[in-house]
Amino acid sequence: MTSSAGAPEATPILHVDMDAFFVSVAIRHQPDLWDQPVVVGGHARGVVTCANYPARAYGIHAAMPGSMARRLCPQLVSVRLDFGEVAEVSRQVREIFRRATPLVEVVSVDEAFLDVSGATLLFGSPEQIAQRIRRQIAEELKITCSVGVAPTPSVAKVGSRKAKPDGVVVVRPEDIPGFLHPLDVGELYGVGPSTRTRLRRLGFETVGDLARTPVPTLHQILGRRLGGHLHRLATGTDRRELTGRLGPELPDRSTGAQETFGHDLSDREDIVRELLRLSARVTRRMRKAGTVGRTVALTVRFTDFKTISRSRTLPDPTDVTQEVHATVVRLYDELNLRGRALRLVGVRVEHLVEREGTDRQLVLGERERGWSDADRAVDQVAERFGSSLVRRASLLRNGQG
Repeated sequence: MTSSAGAPEATPILHVDMDAFFVSVAIRHQPDLWDQPVVVGGHARGVVTCANYPARAYGIHAAMPGSMARRLCPQLVSVRLDFGEVAEVSRQVREIFRRATPLVEVVSVDEAFLDVSGATLLFGSPEQIAQRIRRQIAEELKITCSVGVAPTPSVAKVGSRKAKPDGVVVVRPEDIPGFLHPLDVGELYGVGPSTRTRLRRLGFETVGDLARTPVPTLHQILGRRLGGHLHRLATGTDRRELTGRLGPELPDRSTGAQETFGHDLSDREDIVRELLRLSARVTRRMRKAGTVGRTVALTVRFTDFKTISRSRTLPDPTDVTQEVHATVVRLYDELNLRGRALRLVGVRVEHLVEREGTDRQLVLGERERGWSDADRAVDQVAERFGSSLVRRASLLRNGQG
């Protein structure tokens, strides 16, 4: 879907949004799946993390149980995702953005706003720049994106949504009323389900209902701040400069802990015990935050301050202490230090994602309840009675916990 642009200075803001990003990354080198209904997740008793557009045509969506998705579409293909690849593709997408303009405001791992007002002499109109970016992403990364081109970020965001999948929508200033006003109020940028419900309860069903209401009336009904903000969104007058910030990049998030010893340690048993204590600290923090990660990293620092780091990516994301600890111990043993003294060790889990929506491959013969349940039981006791009351047996030596 596309539209012709007016004067370049009238529509300088692009909102670029990857199409079904997680699925697209997972199958970008499998062209035989591009036209098939595909989801990330939904294995066994897991839930769908992301669905491509052929799958969405069957009513499948994120957070849907995999069993329900397969009932809706028996030929559904479920794939697993390499979060390291997601991070790398996201980085490459940002590089393509910055070839067009330095004014890139990243909103999430798969979308960003671009101000291309300074790039039109080099690359043509904003619509031509949008098409150029789409072409580069498709040719270089084998995924697609949709772009909204508009005078303001909020209108560009709505435009990219209307352009999906794999299209461009240009909204000129004079087209804003005809474009925005017929839409449901829930389609405004930043209006979530609860705000939409409240607005509809007050009689505001369409964007036009908000736009036609006098601002003083909106102030009285919704409050000065919200009423004014919604009126600017509804009339497409929420002009602001982009910050150019890199923004949040979920797959690159990490958490870790390290310990500098009071005296250098060289005995493997002592070091393994420290690694367990750090692994427990890190994974407890992850469980509290509701995150899991696939890449586990070990850092060691010697007495001469030389520092070495090693990492390993697991088959499935985890927040289980035992799995993180076993991984860093393997990394430590592979260094083959032969008793060399250490002054510091560190444990880090990288490429964190939200635990909800991820699934874990079932292993034949695996117990229904295991280390994950034990970790959560310990967390509950520690939350209620304090962390000193319960600890792993191997940490009882020297009073550690």
